[in-house]
Amino acid sequence: MTSGKKIIFTVTNDLVFDQRMQRICRSMVTFGYDVTLVGREMPGSPSLPDMPFKQFRIPLHKQSGKLFYLEFNYKLYRYLLSQQMDAICAIDLDTIVPVYRASIKKGIPRMYDAHEFFTEMIEVKRRPHIHFIWKKVEKWLVPKFQHGYTVGQAIADDLKKLYGVDYALIRNVPHYADPLDANTPFPENIRKIMEAFNKQCPSPAPFIFYQGALNEGRALLPMLEAMKTVNARMLMAGSGNMENEVNNFIRQNGLEEKVYLCGNVPPPLLKHLTAQCYAGITLYDAFSKNQYYSLGNKFFDYIMARKPQVCVNYPEYAAILKQFPVAIPITNTETTTIALSLNNLLQDGVLYKNLQTACEQAAKTLNWEIESEALRFCWQKLWQPGV
Repeated sequence: MTSGKKIIFTVTNDLVFDQRMQRICRSMVTFGYDVTLVGREMPGSPSLPDMPFKQFRIPLHKQSGKLFYLEFNYKLYRYLLSQQMDAICAIDLDTIVPVYRASIKKGIPRMYDAHEFFTEMIEVKRRPHIHFIWKKVEKWLVPKFQHGYTVGQAIADDLKKLYGVDYALIRNVPHYADPLDANTPFPENIRKIMEAFNKQCPSPAPFIFYQGALNEGRALLPMLEAMKTVNARMLMAGSGNMENEVNNFIRQNGLEEKVYLCGNVPPPLLKHLTAQCYAGITLYDAFSKNQYYSLGNKFFDYIMARKPQVCVNYPEYAAILKQFPVAIPITNTETTTIALSLNNLLQDGVLYKNLQTACEQAAKTLNWEIESEALRFCWQKLWQPGV
């Protein structure tokens, strides 16, 4: 029996903007579990939204670097020891150590959610000493987590080859929904974003919507460079370690009236912005396996909103595009390639309509109502290994 079993999920980020974990935890509650999601408290963290699961944020003195990880891992371990639970799930490698230690101490099962190919992230790989440490952690602990899941088949295949683990595939797809009508009234905070956007970028041209972290490995600067020759505006929702660089690039290249950054937007409200855009964009550099194997939330969010997009043609995306041609695929993230593809999307009305039709078909299959069954089965196996 799984009903009422208590599970704690652990992440290192704030909880307000994590639509993936909110979706997973909601589903786990509907499956009959008692769920707590644990993250970190950051300066200026907004109030936690009401959810059907418990939420807890760990207050920290450090917000980055080695001391942050040491403090967070220590406090997370102490928190886990103080709780009664039936299982723990580590999301990504940066919470795996305290989860492993607590599971051993309490004698309870554990799950690993390989949301990223952590040791292949650009931020990790470009620092040899940091990469060495995380690779040691990966080699030590991933084999000790025989139960787990990940977001793409390529990552699952690599982890099986490296560590002999057979992880389930659970993709970052949204709930099925009819697309919002463009005339749907905005919530107040979204209305303010759109008013500021239209004031700063007053051109009557349509807008491309970028949602996601402003981090390395996402071809942000080539994308912005491409916007110089694209007859459209761009609205960007997100933040990250390249935010200052992106802002500086916009100012230095005179793109203030073409590109607007609105910062982080809570997941329930992103769909209102997506409903207004002409198209989306999903870009990752191919420097590392983490980016090359990516299968991001945004890709599916644009599909669910029935919005065509320009998208990298890396293996995970290519496999979906072969079945559902919902995007213009590009084989590189050079400025010229991005600009040509966006302009093609803007100028070819027949192509745009065909991509929208493909989005409508894909939305019926690539949705959380179907995908969540893999999550249910994965957790059933934790309690009943023979299932």
